[in-house]
Amino acid sequence: MDDAVLVTTIGATPWYENFWVHLAIGAVVAIAFFFFFIVMYIWTERRVIGLFQGRLGPNRVGPLGLIQSVADVIKVMFKEDIVPDKSDKLLFWLAPFMAFVPVMMILAVVPFSENFQIVNLNVGILYVLAVSAISSIGVFMSGYAGNNKYGLIGGMRGLAQFISYEIPLILSLASLVLISNTFSVNGLVQAQTLPNILMMPLAFVVYFVASLAEISRTPFDIVECDSEIVAGFNIEYSSMKFAMLYLVEYGEAVVTSVLVATLFLGGWHGFFIDGPIPLIIKMVLVFLFILWIRATLPRLRVDQSMGFCWKFLLPVALVNLLFTAARMTFFPDLSNWIVIPASFVFTAIVIYLFAGLFKPGRKVAEND
Repeated sequence: MDDAVLVTTIGATPWYENFWVHLAIGAVVAIAFFFFFIVMYIWTERRVIGLFQGRLGPNRVGPLGLIQSVADVIKVMFKEDIVPDKSDKLLFWLAPFMAFVPVMMILAVVPFSENFQIVNLNVGILYVLAVSAISSIGVFMSGYAGNNKYGLIGGMRGLAQFISYEIPLILSLASLVLISNTFSVNGLVQAQTLPNILMMPLAFVVYFVASLAEISRTPFDIVECDSEIVAGFNIEYSSMKFAMLYLVEYGEAVVTSVLVATLFLGGWHGFFIDGPIPLIIKMVLVFLFILWIRATLPRLRVDQSMGFCWKFLLPVALVNLLFTAARMTFFPDLSNWIVIPASFVFTAIVIYLFAGLFKPGRKVAEND
């Protein structure tokens, strides 16, 4: 029998070369990757923060407490699902999905290796920015739909912060596009003969800080400022809907660490091997750095967070974009041995100058 007859085909191509088969396999792998690292990030954060605070963290369910997050999910599934009488029922049910699904969709354009990417869009950066903005709408919807003033305040805080920090984040990505001459995420990885954190340290600082604000991580976690607004935007949620909103935070942490590793740390490029392993190592290191910041820095006030964005981060991002444009216009072939030290010196000078101009200080009462 001819070997070609033994090949099951979909249309005119073998099944293993069909676009939809590749898309389905990639989607399953990305979703499994997403949920696995959400669970591992939750366990890692609880253990690492416990070490910073001189305690153990979860250590009872499973070896080293590894199954604790799974036990928490099972517990939440059997909690009572409470829906407030005066809430907007449609938005109340829709908001957790609006916040959670877009976060997962970003992984569609992340290259895990040179030849493994669900969709290689030539405008991948624009896709990331567009899809990530939908998640912030879900956060505001959840705060509004519950008909709770504290939830509404938390949602409004979150939306204001997300919109504000989106601007410097976009400007930092624009400088990457200038130096790489591509909007493709995989193209940005392939263009990194040296990691962008060395070539453009100021862009990395702007992007990383703006990303922390975008995912409401310390010191920008004013969306869930417990001492001021109870539990923030998700105060009226319970059971699985609350679990979805809770997972949004860690899902955003997964996506942020993957994007930082991809855009600034060389992505799937490694010192000895290329592929998913170097990418995973880098993203875990980025997340540990995020945890270090959480265990070290206090939370900013709302006015401090907004002032930091508009008075410090936005001007720094504009200066970085102008510096990158000037370098690519007048010195496009400059040696890396000159670019790297010059970029670090420029970064130190800019941060020092603008830090001197931006001094939030302390609010003094009129009676003091």
